[in-house]
Amino acid sequence: MSLRLPANSKINPPVFFGSAFLILVLVAYAAAFPEAAQSLFKGVQASIIDNAGWFYVLAVAIFLIFVTYLGLSRHGDIKLGPDHSEPDYSYTSWFAMLFSAGMGIGLMFFGVAEPVMHFLAPPVGEGGTVEAAQEAMRLTFFHWGLHAWAIYAVVALILAYFSFRHRLPLTLRSALYPIIGDRIYGPIGHAVDIFAILGTVLGVATSLGYGVLQVNSGLHHVFGLPESTPVQIVLIVCITALATLSVVSGLDTGIRRLSELNLGLAVLLLLFILILGPTALLLKTFVQNTGSYLSDIVDKTFNLYAYKPNDWIGGWTLFYWGWWIAWSPFVGMFIARISRGRTIRQFVLGVLFVPAGFTLMWMTVFGNTAIHMILDQGLNSLGETVNNNTALALFAFLEQFPFSGFLSVLATIMVVVFFVTSSDSGSMVVDMLASGGDDNTPIWQRVFWASTEGIVAIALLLAGGLSALQTATIVSALPFAAILLVACYGLHKALILDSTKRAAVQTSLSAPAPLGGIPASKALTWKQRIKTISSFPNRDEVRGFLKQDVEPVLREMAEEYQAQGYEVEVKVKDDRIALAVQHGEEMDFIYGVRARPYVPPSFLLTETREQEEKRRYFRAEVFLSEGGQNYDVYGYTRDHIISDVLDKYEKHMHFLQLVR
Repeated sequence: MSLRLPANSKINPPVFFGSAFLILVLVAYAAAFPEAAQSLFKGVQASIIDNAGWFYVLAVAIFLIFVTYLGLSRHGDIKLGPDHSEPDYSYTSWFAMLFSAGMGIGLMFFGVAEPVMHFLAPPVGEGGTVEAAQEAMRLTFFHWGLHAWAIYAVVALILAYFSFRHRLPLTLRSALYPIIGDRIYGPIGHAVDIFAILGTVLGVATSLGYGVLQVNSGLHHVFGLPESTPVQIVLIVCITALATLSVVSGLDTGIRRLSELNLGLAVLLLLFILILGPTALLLKTFVQNTGSYLSDIVDKTFNLYAYKPNDWIGGWTLFYWGWWIAWSPFVGMFIARISRGRTIRQFVLGVLFVPAGFTLMWMTVFGNTAIHMILDQGLNSLGETVNNNTALALFAFLEQFPFSGFLSVLATIMVVVFFVTSSDSGSMVVDMLASGGDDNTPIWQRVFWASTEGIVAIALLLAGGLSALQTATIVSALPFAAILLVACYGLHKALILDSTKRAAVQTSLSAPAPLGGIPASKALTWKQRIKTISSFPNRDEVRGFLKQDVEPVLREMAEEYQAQGYEVEVKVKDDRIALAVQHGEEMDFIYGVRARPYVPPSFLLTETREQEEKRRYFRAEVFLSEGGQNYDVYGYTRDHIISDVLDKYEKHMHFLQLVR
């Protein structure tokens, strides 16, 4: 009996079945032998912390330095996509999805709990003092600030650059392209994508399992809902069902709208606490916390407590670094998917600084308010609640405010929606990984992975294997961090080549540029140039120009290149035609012309805005291997086209000379 896939399946069989099988094996092991699995993985984790903690710290420091350097360097102008590409999402939608996928749910549970825990039990010194309060906020900023987002940004940059600019699959295997080249399409690439699926499914499932325990505790505290396994299973089923509906509706509809809802609710809750709490104190502490964090960042980045060892760093900083790295394939791929068309500088500013800034403001408002309640108002019961059950920390905190019932309901809704967005974005990423990077997959595949996360969470919740797989996920961060460091080197090498080519192939956007070397008798007159610039041809006219004028010239040039011993190909597809001159192992030369639509200038139109949007004119735009060049050759004569091709080819050869 053979296994048959649906006719519309787009899966990559080795990755799909390999990952599904390994998930089944790992979950079965953790569920059948939870104590043995926990002991095994915890032993490995302890060994890593003792012997390789320095590597985690050094790797994360390198990621932060590397990402910051790329944003500030000459490479910052390079787009994550062809030169002519534009961002797929507005800044608001982009930030909302970054926030929801990256850290949203963590802020709900640790915004109060972590600052209080550091305040009561700092790594050094006495707890419960003013000095402990200051150190607690510095540590919280350190764990939730730039370092975490730098890890996500590194993975996202590598994937977005090679996928959107070099047309590689949007899967984790593409991060290895600078290292192993086309072998990413073989067993090594399959293994890397399987690793990413395992990390994503198990990470989302364990977070969903623990999160539901916390949601159940909150609902019990606020509404009296029983704390029991059946209730928790119902909650997982409901969250998984909502996530399935979201992922089936697609990125632009479900995930984007839920993320925008998340951000709106988060801002609303933040403003409530800021206004109802000690407002002046919070604004002052935010400024001071930020200054302390920035002035301390180098020391804390490299501090391993080597001269005075304690267990604190393993339970906090190294745990966080391992968890962020383990989650980076999922979050990084998602960020890459929504960042096409942005420059590297825009990407770094958006991914590194904007979410981190919001996160630090959140931690100040919730953390400093909680510490103020304990230190200045004597509310010791809040500290006891945090120590006994961190799941109740947020709800115990909200009880101290006016409208506490409304605030608790709002917080509960936010927690549920955050879990839904984590699950649906995780399902989308896993579906893409299992489909070779294709994001237009049939519905059954999206339902399969969304359901798998919920089923895994339920199985582990019933068997008690959540802790074991969470530890295993963190352990997997060690080899992946090493791979990422090598991939960073490969990305930098590719960016140097890209920037060098951009410098060597500087193209004027005006018509006179391609006229060099053309006899004056064949040059366009100024009246002809005005006519060309002022023309607004339709699609059929530009298509005719490509067919009758551009294609014969490129084919004639291809014959001459072949006569000179080159391998040449003329490609015609839809509204574009291209001449490709191959250079063996060096970068090939591509010169193409495509019909691209535009809205006519407003001064030429008398129609309504609706009619204006329907009416389009077309330009015959040149594109090279790195993307569109944003100038129009419609109306060029045979000699002008030849001159333009040769001009670009000379600059391409100059670029090859520079990088040899």
